[in-house]
Amino acid sequence: MKIVSGMRPTGKLHLGHLMPIEKWVELQNSGNDTQFFIANWHAYTSHRDTPQIIDDATLDLVRHYLACGINPEKSIVFIQSAVKEHAELSLLLGMLISVSRLERVPTYKEMQENVTDKDLSTIGFLGYPVLMATDILIYKADAVPVGEDQIYHLELSREIARKFNMTYGVEILKEPQPIISRVAKLPGTDGRKMSKSYNNSIIIDSNAQELKSKIMPMITDPARMKRTDPGDPEKCPVWDFHKAFTNSENEKQWVTGGCKSAGIGCIDCKKVLLKNLEAKMQPIWDNLSNISEADARDVVEKGNARAREIACNTMNEVRCAMKLRW
Repeated sequence: MKIVSGMRPTGKLHLGHLMPIEKWVELQNSGNDTQFFIANWHAYTSHRDTPQIIDDATLDLVRHYLACGINPEKSIVFIQSAVKEHAELSLLLGMLISVSRLERVPTYKEMQENVTDKDLSTIGFLGYPVLMATDILIYKADAVPVGEDQIYHLELSREIARKFNMTYGVEILKEPQPIISRVAKLPGTDGRKMSKSYNNSIIIDSNAQELKSKIMPMITDPARMKRTDPGDPEKCPVWDFHKAFTNSENEKQWVTGGCKSAGIGCIDCKKVLLKNLEAKMQPIWDNLSNISEADARDVVEKGNARAREIACNTMNEVRCAMKLRW
């Protein structure tokens, strides 16, 4: 399958990003045709006033891709803004969707309600689902790995592809299918979705001491006011972390059984999580220390050229279908 996905360079990656990247690596190593990009144009929809942060984070994001297992010999790794055809197709697809349709996108409403320190009343922010669709459709992706909160966006991409093909009587743009990550959504330290915007994230480029400082104060099941109060793991964000990072079924059973019976305290639960999380992160930390910005730049320069060739071929078909001969 042709697989396409990407992330925004708005700062350091957090553990919520690690889960989808692990899925990318799995798809890459299963013999699929994979492309992973840095969505730097998307970053400007909410961080337009901090261009230096976006620029600094772009190659750092590439380093993280590589450190987590993305192999440029198997996957195309590229920068969104280096392939100008994304902008052209986004403009053309924007002719096919109404403003009211975009205003009904759930994440648009969610961000407007939760992000109060940024002006999101721009055409760019409203239209980012169209650009997101373009990122996928221009490479004729068969499938896209997504979290639960992104399924709506992918369905919108499918809708736009259908509208284009029906309008111009062609079958150029594919309707991609979703591939759901093993842990669809990792909560932040306060129980909400993990996000840099909410200041509740745990960055990947960390260390053991910083992990401890984030994990130990984490919010847990509100019912466990005292050590002797039984709890419900499904109401505890720490349990979501265990599902993501604790591989031992015996340890998971120990956590759930101990929580429900009050046989263990929240501190005991968090210590086990911390041990498993450190074991998971150490190889990534080691890789990051050995991958330079020069290494990352070399990877994306080659990837940009490969992505541009594919995008140009699609745009030639699109222009032909739309009678854009000039």
